[in-house]
Amino acid sequence: SAGSVVAAWMVHLYTGLGLPINYLAVRSIYVQHDFATFCYLNWLAIFVDATDGTLARKVDVKSVLPGFDGAGLDNIIDFLTFSFLPTLCISAFELIPAGPLQVLISVLSLLASGYQFCQKVAKTEEAFIGFPSYWNLLFFYLYLLRPSVPIIVTCYVACAILSFVPFRFVYPSRTKYMQKTTLVLGALWSVAMVVPVVAPQWKYSELTLKCSLVYVAYYIVLSCFLHFRGPRSKAD
Repeated sequence: SAGSVVAAWMVHLYTGLGLPINYLAVRSIYVQHDFATFCYLNWLAIFVDATDGTLARKVDVKSVLPGFDGAGLDNIIDFLTFSFLPTLCISAFELIPAGPLQVLISVLSLLASGYQFCQKVAKTEEAFIGFPSYWNLLFFYLYLLRPSVPIIVTCYVACAILSFVPFRFVYPSRTKYMQKTTLVLGALWSVAMVVPVVAPQWKYSELTLKCSLVYVAYYIVLSCFLHFRGPRSKAD
């Protein structure tokens, strides 16, 4: 029906909001040179990405508009949100001093992310396969915590290598094992991440950020457990 077609296009338009949001994020990087504004826009793009799938399934966009590849649009926006713009931030905010090393790490992260995004089996019903391109989160922590350059480089190289390794990472909305714990801790972690950006002058801001690393450690340990345990059959 005409109503279904309009609804489907509206969902695609909602997904497409990630493009102007990321455009504004580029301006926040190079025109305003404002880390906080970049974070707000990046989080907004992530919110759209996290909610458009539910709307798409509810409207059944694939059946209503079979000639339009909404997943392709979503992938373009995801690459900008999670990979390309965070990589621009490496030089724009001088996470690594200007020079060959800065360029090398930026190119390495982009190539690794490009490889990951083009994998036909980048995710399963219960896990991400390979580093799930959390380059925005990596930049966020390294920018605020400011460890030494060797540690920063090591983190980027490790994540790039893991992009090529079929290691199984927790997919919070799909991994059933300890899912309630993962989601609750994830919600607390999200709040803890916002604090140092919204209230950077608060005396407990840095401590809150460091405490949020507990969830990162939990995610890594749980991912290791799931990987070495192996995939579960539907019968399990």
